[in-house]
Amino acid sequence: MLKKLLILFIALAPLAAMAQEVKIATVNVQEIFAAMPELSGIETQLSGKQEEIRKNLQALEDEFSKKQEEFEKNPAASDAGKQDQQKQITQLYERYQTYMQNGQQELQQLQQKLLEPVNKKIFDAIKAVGDENKYSFVYDISAMQSPIVYFTPSAVDVTAQVKTKLGI
Repeated sequence: MLKKLLILFIALAPLAAMAQEVKIATVNVQEIFAAMPELSGIETQLSGKQEEIRKNLQALEDEFSKKQEEFEKNPAASDAGKQDQQKQITQLYERYQTYMQNGQQELQQLQQKLLEPVNKKIFDAIKAVGDENKYSFVYDISAMQSPIVYFTPSAVDVTAQVKTKLGI
């Protein structure tokens, strides 16, 4: 008897799940992101950091060029002196390359650090709108890069509600 009840429950479970209303909404995260007021401050900070890196790279490049010119105009008399000059030039070039790579990584890390709170704020607002309206799913349709290739025209676009929740 218990077995029959268990089998009946397992057979009816999918029907019960289908009986629940599935509400679908869409949101354009890129549109919301572009409207965030914090973006201008972030762009300013990133531009400042990028300029600082560019100036430092330019200084290293100038120093490298100067050393190379000195080497070409006034080569050392001895082989040991030439090797020393070449070693200095090589070390400068390696410093330049290392600084360039580290600068790019630093810039990316700063960008990620600055954008993380903005992204969290957006997704918290999307979650709040989804919870308030009892949506089963909220799909991001930004540039249609999601795995969703079709959604019903009756799906609600909650982009405006999320913007309102964020005060933009």
